[in-house]
Amino acid sequence: MNDSLQIAGRRFRSRLLVGTGKYRDFDQTRQAIEASGAEIVTVAIRRTNIGQNADEPNLLEILPPQHYTILPNTAGCYSADEAVRTLRLARELLDGHALVKLEVLGDAHTLFPDMPETLKAAEILVKDGFEVMVYCADDPIQCRILEDIGCVAVMPLASLIGSGMGILNPWNLGLIIEQAGVPVLVDAGVGTASDAAIAMELGCDGVLMNTAIAKAEDPLRMARAMKLGVEAGREAFLAGRMPKKTYSASPSSPSAGLIGA
Repeated sequence: MNDSLQIAGRRFRSRLLVGTGKYRDFDQTRQAIEASGAEIVTVAIRRTNIGQNADEPNLLEILPPQHYTILPNTAGCYSADEAVRTLRLARELLDGHALVKLEVLGDAHTLFPDMPETLKAAEILVKDGFEVMVYCADDPIQCRILEDIGCVAVMPLASLIGSGMGILNPWNLGLIIEQAGVPVLVDAGVGTASDAAIAMELGCDGVLMNTAIAKAEDPLRMARAMKLGVEAGREAFLAGRMPKKTYSASPSSPSAGLIGA
């Protein structure tokens, strides 16, 4: 825990956060999440039963809250009002649970965030006592505003949700990380373990993903790969990479004291 992820006063060993959608069934969901080592599991309240439908299988029976930090999210919401209502329902279902993930989408085609509605919802939720982690554009100004509102983490997209395109704008992420006083977690667009490693090497505090694991040919193996990718990227960031040298080579072995020199 010497290098733990800290969000809203909580400490987590794993810097990988995972979603619960798109798996074949609940059993595969459980196995993949166990393989990932994730401690924070995000759940789409509008799409997944966590007790609101008594006659349907309950996700919390395979992912019990005493073992995982359940992070209810507002996937599928297109207005601030929808998002606020959804998270208030989640708080009731989870016995007052305050840590949530806010996302307000702009359109169904790109699933890009609607930032004016996101800001509006964030203000309401923070005033209502929620600890808000927020999906947002990779815009340093918007992220700063969200932090000033009181969000406990900003979660800029790397690329479009479910696209697997990886990190398309590392420069914006770098600006966000440089100025942030709260954790910065890449949310959306990660496709494989190298994408996760790059996010962590840039200095992100964590990575959230779902489709990259759930839609892999072997979700369990990909979950393990993502775990290792996040860990490797974090270690590389902490180690500090060597400087890049354009058109300059440096031998790995000593050049002095050679036989015949």
